[in-house]
Amino acid sequence: MMEPMRKIFRLTMSGLVTVLPLALTVYVIWWLVNTVEGWLRRALIELRIISPAHYWPGLGLIAGFLLLLLVGSLVNAYAGKLLLKYWDDFLGRIPFVKTLYGGFRDVVSLLPSGSGDRRDLQRVVLASFADVHAIGFVTREDVPAALEPHGGRGWVTVYFPMSYAFGGYTLYLPKERVRALDISVEDAMRLAITAGLTAAGNRGPLR
Repeated sequence: MMEPMRKIFRLTMSGLVTVLPLALTVYVIWWLVNTVEGWLRRALIELRIISPAHYWPGLGLIAGFLLLLLVGSLVNAYAGKLLLKYWDDFLGRIPFVKTLYGGFRDVVSLLPSGSGDRRDLQRVVLASFADVHAIGFVTREDVPAALEPHGGRGWVTVYFPMSYAFGGYTLYLPKERVRALDISVEDAMRLAITAGLTAAGNRGPLR
């Protein structure tokens, strides 16, 4: 009697492990799309750009996409870059605001923008600490100028994400302490944040 129950339990758990990641992914995407759509819908109606009677689902997302396209075009123009620099300088003088804005800006700047600026996580490395090794991401090929008098010349800035958490550590290491890995940023990040449960290029457990 117990053996059939164990088999049913194993099959049920196998089904759950298969379905749950897909269900959570679909739910998060659905929630995000609906939330953004709701915000943009209210903005369009309150600004009297369109009346509630003429609004149709998806119009807010289209308007948001066009707005981002317009802002991106303006920012990439010379006048837009100059205006953005003044805006950053202005916010950088306001206490507390500069901390929040600067932090959010630096985190978002890690996203690939396609502008040619190498601010995103471009290079995956394996860092060595005695007999311990860790996968990291080079965010800068140098270190802050304040570290140079302390032997910082020839160092690189490496970010090490934490497993199953939003966060990580930034370390400044000599270049000879890190080795380039032939692995994509996406696979390396997945490998790091899942505590090694997912192998690069393979969704099964590490062997």
